[in-house]
Amino acid sequence: MGDRVRIPLLVSAMAATFAATAPARAAADETAAEPVLQEVVVTAQKREERLQDVPVAVTAISEQQIADRGISSIADLSAMAPNLHVLPSVNNNTGMQLSIRGAMQQNPALYWDPTVGIYVDGVYVGKNLGSVFDILDLARVEVLRGPQGTLYGRNTLAGAVNFVTLPPSGEFGGKASVRFGNYNLRSAKASLDLPRFGIASISLAARAEKRDGTIKTTPGSSVSELNTRDSTSARFALNLDFTDTFQAAYRFDYSDADQIVNHSYLSRANPAILPFLQPFVTHDRDARVGVDAPTFERSKVQGHALTLTWDVSDSNTLKSITAYRELDWDDVLDLDGSPLPVAETSRLSDYDAFSQELQLVGSTDRLNYVGGLYYFKDDGFAFNPQTFFFGTANYDSRYGFGTKAWAAYGQVDYKATDALTLTAGVRYTREERNTERYLAFGSTPGVPPNIPLIPMGTAADDTFSDTTPVFIVAYKFTDSVNAYAKYSGGFKSGGFNGEANTTAEAVTPYQPEKLKAYELGLKTSFADGRAIVNLAAFQNDSDDMQLSIFTAAGASSSIIRNAGKATTRGAELEAMWAPSDALLLQANVAWLDGEYDKFIDEGINQANNRAMIHSPKSSFNVLLDGRIARTGWGDIRGVLDYSWTDDYYTYPYQLASSGPQYNPLRPIAGDTLVKAYGVLNARLALSGISLGDAQGEVSLWSRNLTDEDHIINYIDFGPSFGSLTDAYYLEPRTYGIEVNFSW
Repeated sequence: MGDRVRIPLLVSAMAATFAATAPARAAADETAAEPVLQEVVVTAQKREERLQDVPVAVTAISEQQIADRGISSIADLSAMAPNLHVLPSVNNNTGMQLSIRGAMQQNPALYWDPTVGIYVDGVYVGKNLGSVFDILDLARVEVLRGPQGTLYGRNTLAGAVNFVTLPPSGEFGGKASVRFGNYNLRSAKASLDLPRFGIASISLAARAEKRDGTIKTTPGSSVSELNTRDSTSARFALNLDFTDTFQAAYRFDYSDADQIVNHSYLSRANPAILPFLQPFVTHDRDARVGVDAPTFERSKVQGHALTLTWDVSDSNTLKSITAYRELDWDDVLDLDGSPLPVAETSRLSDYDAFSQELQLVGSTDRLNYVGGLYYFKDDGFAFNPQTFFFGTANYDSRYGFGTKAWAAYGQVDYKATDALTLTAGVRYTREERNTERYLAFGSTPGVPPNIPLIPMGTAADDTFSDTTPVFIVAYKFTDSVNAYAKYSGGFKSGGFNGEANTTAEAVTPYQPEKLKAYELGLKTSFADGRAIVNLAAFQNDSDDMQLSIFTAAGASSSIIRNAGKATTRGAELEAMWAPSDALLLQANVAWLDGEYDKFIDEGINQANNRAMIHSPKSSFNVLLDGRIARTGWGDIRGVLDYSWTDDYYTYPYQLASSGPQYNPLRPIAGDTLVKAYGVLNARLALSGISLGDAQGEVSLWSRNLTDEDHIINYIDFGPSFGSLTDAYYLEPRTYGIEVNFSW
């Protein structure tokens, strides 16, 4: 009870001080006569450019905000850009569901490709599963909204997220921090820059975190707690300056998580079919639950990247990026939300990917150009055993998959006048996809499944290709007002349903999804550089839209169906204002409206009777960041960070719950509608503490400060499985203290 009272009172005091004293931030340059916002440089178009000059809807999150907001992975980014929606995948905390402008891949299973491309220092991270790993020494995060099919290529249909890390400085220095919090949280992080040695500059970083579970279990459960944290990560960075014009950069990252998954709260079950589950149905985020499966998730990620850069001339740079990434990922899930053995699944999987990119970036007086060749190869395998109804329905489910992709791309910016810039680009992509599938059934508890449903050796392959263009007209009215109009194409490859329940379905590919996107944008700065307002309006026309359909027939699985056509429209606003050198106000607001133009289901167009998923009509984020007071010890600073998300559907199920369009054998979208919710995070810090040659900072922090217990995701097994429905909640309030040192 004391914790619930003290934390809100602390934040109320912070808010009152904000209003009275205008808290502050070094987003403004205190040495300048007029404080201005710090100039942000991004690489959204493969070259360094001022954020306000780039004719692309892109949000950049700076190193300081990364620290203030506690960003260490993709999971921490939700709502930090308009129409950016990030959720942990159901049950797991090392996979995620990532949506931009309403486009997403709902299921993170390894054989599916994401809709949003994730990049770390220019290297593509191929899958959503296992993508939540610590990224150490982050310098900047760039969120590119809308299809990036020309410069980024495959599977950037909705957009791309770039994580940019700090290069070694070649000078001795470092940072270290420790964090303690409720649920017995303990974490430590350190990074070290070594002095330059000959041609070599090196930096090292490591992080470890442990936390008890946020959910306790009842006596007799298979584990004592759920939703724990236990991870370690490391990074090694090496720069070699062979000559003034030729450099090499090697990066290695490693992350290892071995923890217990979140709980599947049983929110609904048909009492006529599943009467024995009724005592466990709940509509609250219970702090104590019962489970019977040996629940866990284990994710081990490592990546190697070698970038060679050759300045061919003063205006031309040739770059080679060679990368290899590897993932070992296992879990066991208790999907019925009870201590009874009703639904249990496992995924024991491995995945690796190799990529090679050659890139030329150059310019003349009137031209900027980028061109490149790209190769990508991956393969993976998953063993997915499942057992249902007290061991009377058992499945031996296995699938393998692989990709070989080639691409060539080019983009040219032509400065027609000092104000007018015309951009044209194109990318050609060709992919070879393959699959293998095995599925067997057994009905005797304790006896391995031995009735083949899909025989061993079932395999298929297919080839997909597409050409994705971009055209941009950008006009610079003044140095502080830029407008653009953009047309771009997106391509998400076809493939095979690895979890298919029949041989025919296993070898029949789903088709590529294609997107035509239209966008108008306006970027402005004013008030002597102390304010920025950026606007974007867009329309996305999707064709052969890929939708994940969860099926509970036979082995529990999700399959992709090409729904047909859809139109999504929206508008976005981003604003930042530093009224003084003591206050930064930041906000983003998004509006989104999507509808199906064609959704063929069993030969009938159900466009007006299917839900658009993960597409909240509106959402916003507000940040107040500033200095509350200056003391002899240092500056007292505070951050309030609030985000709000409107209602959204989680499955593309039927909207009708009665009437002629209603099918009682199909799930209803409204049964898994997530209601609108808001989340408040806060931080109060004493920073700039002088420690001789070092500086220190002590901060109090809290996430989900008001302890909201909203549902944020669902699994709906549908009527054929007794309408068993799992709900997944926001994490409860977490809070603690953090101590940082830098030297």
